[in-house]
Amino acid sequence: MNKRLLTFLIAGIIGTSTMAQNLSESDNFTIKRTPEPFLFSISTLTPEDLKWSLDYSGGYGERVSGPFGYDGINQQFAVKGYLGKRFTFIANASLGFPLEKNIASAQQIEVIRDILGGKKVLGLRVGAGLGVRRDYSDVKSLLSRITFSYEMPQWKFSGNLLLEKALASKRDKIDVITSLGIHYRLSENFYGGLEAVGEDLEGFWDKEEAEGGAKMLIGPSLSLSPKKSRLSFALSGGPVFYATQNQLTNPEAIRELPSEAGLMVRARVIFNLSGS
Repeated sequence: MNKRLLTFLIAGIIGTSTMAQNLSESDNFTIKRTPEPFLFSISTLTPEDLKWSLDYSGGYGERVSGPFGYDGINQQFAVKGYLGKRFTFIANASLGFPLEKNIASAQQIEVIRDILGGKKVLGLRVGAGLGVRRDYSDVKSLLSRITFSYEMPQWKFSGNLLLEKALASKRDKIDVITSLGIHYRLSENFYGGLEAVGEDLEGFWDKEEAEGGAKMLIGPSLSLSPKKSRLSFALSGGPVFYATQNQLTNPEAIRELPSEAGLMVRARVIFNLSGS
């Protein structure tokens, strides 16, 4: 099953790569930028973007023990919008489905401001922001995020550094999460590339890291924004592996990656609330 899913994702990129031969660097965008083309990196909005969007995303981890803490399935709803003056607002709620309990939920709110760039879609943007999070066990956390993106007509680059401080005992002093994505324009509104994410990287130096150690994922990524549609789509996935491993003492933390090595696939559907 793992090999079939990975083959499907990779074939989606390779099979459409021949379309790119008809494109040139002088081509113009036919639609505004997808509100969130990457699955694991948050990118800030600009005045040229679609202002507000609503998205639903779901992830599944195979051959894992309690990924996301809830039977291998994670559901998330999010709202993202441009507040003006280079401020981007993000709010999301995650739902978990335990076997013997009621549905659990977690919430997160962030505000990010571009400190470099941010007035146009193309070019370099660097942002910094703050946020708060409540996880499945009702533990609150403070968030600090650095965002990086660089966009050209044919290429998109995006990356994040997220620091989380849980306001509870027996938790890590600081949780460190990073992500990186690269997309190439395969056809008019279709992008393909790679994404990578590293979670709980403090496990490299903290042997008592609470989430079980540093884990990573790297795999293919696709993004599609059909013409004359309010919907856009993103898909990514790949193998999850532990770079370090120790005892898991905090299974309730909000994480994108499963709690054990295996395969993960994540998809997102975005609905544009601002019109075309």
